[in-house]
Amino acid sequence: MAKTRTQFVCQNCGTVHNRWAGKCDGCGEWNTIIEDDQMGGIGGGPGKVPKKGRAVALTTLSGETEEAPRIFTGISELDRATGGGFVRGSAVLIGGDPGIGKSTLLMQAAAALSRRGHRIIYVSGEEAVAQVRLRAQRLDAANTEVLLAAETNVEDILATISEGKRPDLVIIDSIQTLWSDTADSAPGTVTQVRTGVQAMIRYAKQTGAAMVLVGHVTKEGQIAGPRVVEHMVDAVLYFEGDRGHHYRILRTVKNRFGPTDEIGVFEMSDKGLREVSNPSELFLGERNAKSPGAAVFAGMEGTRPVLVEVQALVAQTSLGTPRRAVVGWDSSRLSMILAVLEAHCGVKLGQHDVYLNVAGGYRISEPAADLAVASALVSSLAGVALPADCVYFGEISLSGAVRPVSQTGQRLKEAEKLGFARAMLPVSSAEVPKGGNSRWTEIEDLPDLVSRIAGSARKLGKSSEDD
Repeated sequence: MAKTRTQFVCQNCGTVHNRWAGKCDGCGEWNTIIEDDQMGGIGGGPGKVPKKGRAVALTTLSGETEEAPRIFTGISELDRATGGGFVRGSAVLIGGDPGIGKSTLLMQAAAALSRRGHRIIYVSGEEAVAQVRLRAQRLDAANTEVLLAAETNVEDILATISEGKRPDLVIIDSIQTLWSDTADSAPGTVTQVRTGVQAMIRYAKQTGAAMVLVGHVTKEGQIAGPRVVEHMVDAVLYFEGDRGHHYRILRTVKNRFGPTDEIGVFEMSDKGLREVSNPSELFLGERNAKSPGAAVFAGMEGTRPVLVEVQALVAQTSLGTPRRAVVGWDSSRLSMILAVLEAHCGVKLGQHDVYLNVAGGYRISEPAADLAVASALVSSLAGVALPADCVYFGEISLSGAVRPVSQTGQRLKEAEKLGFARAMLPVSSAEVPKGGNSRWTEIEDLPDLVSRIAGSARKLGKSSEDD
């Protein structure tokens, strides 16, 4: 018989060790490593006594398949992020900072599903029943048939939701509060979180009930606890936002039953979360079209085009080392753009402080924003405002060439819908309207873009001298 594999897991950071040690190599904490036995299987957990396995039926890849039935909430932004609603028998993990609005969103979703005739169970491990009822009253959800419980023991929760008719959706808020009798550690540790999640996933797979698990995130923006929790569930959604802004974004980073990189946009109010059907208007609402250093980027979030303003400020530095401050974009990507501008375009920014900001607290992750960032930087340095009715998108290579990006047609359609008549885009972009349409300006390389902006600055300076 094969020897059972034993590993040692740090209860603070989740680092796996081959042998026990007093100090964890990952986080440096003392006396946080405990022995952990692993057993395989979907939803399976650690076993005390090895038992003989049973043979399972084998099948082939070919055969009839049916689309997984979904539970539609009626909240279009939430249904978009989940790929069309919650799949029966699936487990969904929703993460986010404390107080960002996860419980509010799920309470509104539970109320909407209950009004549609679904049996919903909401289990709170952080708030008492009276506190949850107060939030439900504020959200106009108190008059629904949502079943409520306040419990943190895994075995008691499973016994409660197994009674009576099978629920359509079970919400566990949150996984950091769960604890099981089978694990000898404190709630919130790696072992307890994994054991609780395994038990909930096993129940969802066996009964066909959809399971939604709430998890807080760490300072690094990851789900608190081991990353293995994200691998166990079927979908991972991150609820993002800034306390200083009233909007929230529900971002899909994993989905076994739908597309990834989808987003749902909400606006926080005193009555809860309100859907934002056109997020581009939200991010462009307070735009100053006459200010230098501002460029509108036509981006994509999954299947949704989003227009957002990229702001840059280039100022003469008074320090020995110039500052580089970035909000909403990758700082390493900014360093690359600055190096390409200096090497291939002669734009000297070594003696200037550079500040880059994405308006509205929005975060951009796709490389297609390179052209918009470069345009904003050159515009701020030259002191000339970019055309107010123009959008920018394209990836910049280290050689200074502007590369095409995907879904060009959708970006241009969104820009036209919001009144943008022109666009700066890469050469040979697919889905670009042809036929001599002068509204689309194709940029071959970065020096071409810089020369166009510098030409506008010279024309502006000449007209000012004539005046």
